[in-house]
Amino acid sequence: MINICIIDDDPITVFGIRKMLSSITDGNEVSSYANGKLALDGIKAIHHQTQEIPDVIFLDINMPIMDGWQFLEEFIALPLHKKVRINIYTSSIDPYDLQTYEKYKKKTDHTLTYNNKPILKSQIEAITEKA
Repeated sequence: MINICIIDDDPITVFGIRKMLSSITDGNEVSSYANGKLALDGIKAIHHQTQEIPDVIFLDINMPIMDGWQFLEEFIALPLHKKVRINIYTSSIDPYDLQTYEKYKKKTDHTLTYNNKPILKSQIEAITEKA
């Protein structure tokens, strides 16, 4: 069983990812948050209660309140003993986003991938494996 977290403010994208995840296995636990702040607060609460944090995170970059980069900055600073796969995904074609991804990839031991929207069903199994 894999614990998966989707952080995206678009309910249609969240629905689509959930649907693709359910097609590869029924045993996943999937949570979702509409922005990075809610996700960070939720993950911190889970961590403080010594429960399992997500194995895999799907992270949108462009969101209100706290975007994906701000979330990632805070998340990688958490004192976690578990390596997490973080699938960054975006519809952005701005070179800055790819450069920022490369910066974070060097800055953390977590496994980071950079994906363009939409995430395809053919990709879902590979990017849902534990780090």
